[in-house]
Amino acid sequence: MADAQKKKGGGSIGALALATLVAVGTGGALGVYLLSSVEKAVDQKVRDEQAKPVAVLTYAGDLTLRSVGSVVTNLAEPPESWVRVESSVVFKAGTVQNPDATLAEIRADLLAYLRTLSMAQIEGASGLQHLREDLNERVALRTKGSVRELIVESLVVQ
Repeated sequence: MADAQKKKGGGSIGALALATLVAVGTGGALGVYLLSSVEKAVDQKVRDEQAKPVAVLTYAGDLTLRSVGSVVTNLAEPPESWVRVESSVVFKAGTVQNPDATLAEIRADLLAYLRTLSMAQIEGASGLQHLREDLNERVALRTKGSVRELIVESLVVQ
C-alpha cells in the first residue's frame, strides 16, 4: 500500500514539473516577442526622427530676452474694466546701452497706450493681433529699432 501512495505522489510532481516547463517556455517566448517588437518600435521612431525636416529657429545667435514685467491699468471704455499685460522684449545683445532704463521706458509707454484702448478694440483674435502689432510698432519707435520684438506673454482683461 505504501508503494501505491508513493506512485500517486510521483505523478503530481511530474505534472508540476511539466507545468513549470510550459510556463518557463511560454514566458521566454513572450519575452523574445516583446523584445523584438520594442526594438522595431524604437527603430521606427529613430527613422521618423531622422526624416523630420530641420526646424528653422526664429531667434538664433546672440539675442537676449528680457522681461518687461506686468503692466496693470484700467481701459478707456468701460472705465471699470482693467487690463494686465505681461510681456518680454527680444533684442540683440549689446544694442541697447542701458537695458533697465529702456525696459522702464517701454513699460511706461505700454501703460500710456493701454489706457487709450477700449474693450472692443482688444476683443477676439483679430483684436489681439492688432494689439501685438501696435505694441511692437511702439516699442520699435521707442528704441529706434534696437528691439526686435515685444512678446505678449499674458493678457488678462476683467
